[in-house]
Amino acid sequence: MGKKSIPLPTLVLWAIALFVTAVFCWILGDIVWHGMGQLSWEFLTTEPRNAGREGGIAPILISTCLILGVCMAVSLPLGISTAVLLAEFTTTESGFGRLVRRSLDVLAGVPSIVFGLFGNAFFSIKLGLGFSILSGGLTLACMVLPILIRSAEAGFRAVPADYRLGAAALGLSRTTTLWKLLLPAATPGLVVGLVLGIGRAIAETAALIFTSGYVDRMPESLLDSGRSLSIHIFDLSMNVAGGDANAYASALVLLILLLLVNGIATWTARFWLARRITS
Repeated sequence: MGKKSIPLPTLVLWAIALFVTAVFCWILGDIVWHGMGQLSWEFLTTEPRNAGREGGIAPILISTCLILGVCMAVSLPLGISTAVLLAEFTTTESGFGRLVRRSLDVLAGVPSIVFGLFGNAFFSIKLGLGFSILSGGLTLACMVLPILIRSAEAGFRAVPADYRLGAAALGLSRTTTLWKLLLPAATPGLVVGLVLGIGRAIAETAALIFTSGYVDRMPESLLDSGRSLSIHIFDLSMNVAGGDANAYASALVLLILLLLVNGIATWTARFWLARRITS
């Protein structure tokens, strides 16, 4: 008997996967090749000079971390709470649940520039926060919430119903069931939403131009304006002649920061899950 031939759909899927991987490796290799020579401790700890052509990215790095911190501090409790409400206290057939889910799906597809204009009108002007790190972080939280809520809800709905029935048979309260059983079991879905949300927030440019601003000095508080790494890369590559070298180095730092934050989030979730299971 001859060998079985590989089906055409399988070949097409493998070809697409290899093509996407190759494009990613090409982009990553280009950034590493051009940015590694500029990367140094001095680059990470000094302020930019000469419109960013010289010096480092210390204020930009601090501003990026603060913006991301505000975004996660606001979106995580709101996102998980809303996901619990949709998954555990509303049915898929309820009108309220359908309305909220449809609204989240629509918001997930809204262009980032629209969120930027909304953040500028509401947070910067209406609430009087101006161009500040706080305005940028709150705007990013609005962008991240739809992804985080839908991923977390899927994680809660993936938990087998036997968990809930067993907890009810043991006389456990809804709060205890949620905290001791459902939340640890839904951790993979939460991690997926968190990683996707962080990835969108940390690389956002359009929304932050209208909310956090362009200022590249060291921020003194959350009400100060601050330039994120993504805006810094955009400015160096598009508006500053001779800024390509530092733009590549900043892009490499952004990739490393993204990997570090995602790794820390995944490790923290696994550590918390192990502690919940053994306790």
